[in-house]
Amino acid sequence: MVRTLAADKVTLYDLEHRFQLQQTEDLSFFLEWQADFPALTETEQQRLVRVQAIVANLERRSVLENTVKLAVVAPLLDLSGLFLPPFYVSTEDSIDIEATDESIVVRGRIDILVLQDQLWVLVIESKRAEFSPKVGIPQVLSYMLAAPNGDFPCYGLVTNGTDFVFLKLLVQEIPRYARSRQFVLGQDHDLERVLQIMKQLAEIVGKRKSEFKLN
Repeated sequence: MVRTLAADKVTLYDLEHRFQLQQTEDLSFFLEWQADFPALTETEQQRLVRVQAIVANLERRSVLENTVKLAVVAPLLDLSGLFLPPFYVSTEDSIDIEATDESIVVRGRIDILVLQDQLWVLVIESKRAEFSPKVGIPQVLSYMLAAPNGDFPCYGLVTNGTDFVFLKLLVQEIPRYARSRQFVLGQDHDLERVLQIMKQLAEIVGKRKSEFKLN
């Protein structure tokens, strides 16, 4: 009998044992977040300062997921160019993925999905401010496993508005993933680094378009 599991209840154990997902220890697997990036413009830096001020004001109350998306994720998508062609942003997309042994189906809704044609660029899961982003890692990985372009890497971002973790998944014979370090808003220019990584991913995927053939 097939069991249905909500994506926000899935664990890394479920993904490892039902979907054969493996975390790689190869440091070269996810270099995209470790590169030396060009400095941000003064305008970009000023926008990020404003985002931090908004978050500081919101933190005096409980910050809901929709508030995180509005106050933090939306400005980052705008500044990184992911709201503009050739990219397209979709929200609340429903997904189902079935385990390799057909014993379980994971079902959920993606908070924010950035696409280029049918190519999934970035899957974003936002959480309430009081939750650690680690809570959302299994959830966003389950969504990434449903990406239709398994020959190409898919990237993910989990954030609660103040903490950010990037993920990279490559589905070939065995799905493998790696994660970035945790970036913290207000610490050592980490928000600037988050934007630089998002801009880097947009550039990488933009160059990849000619390699991607639609079915």
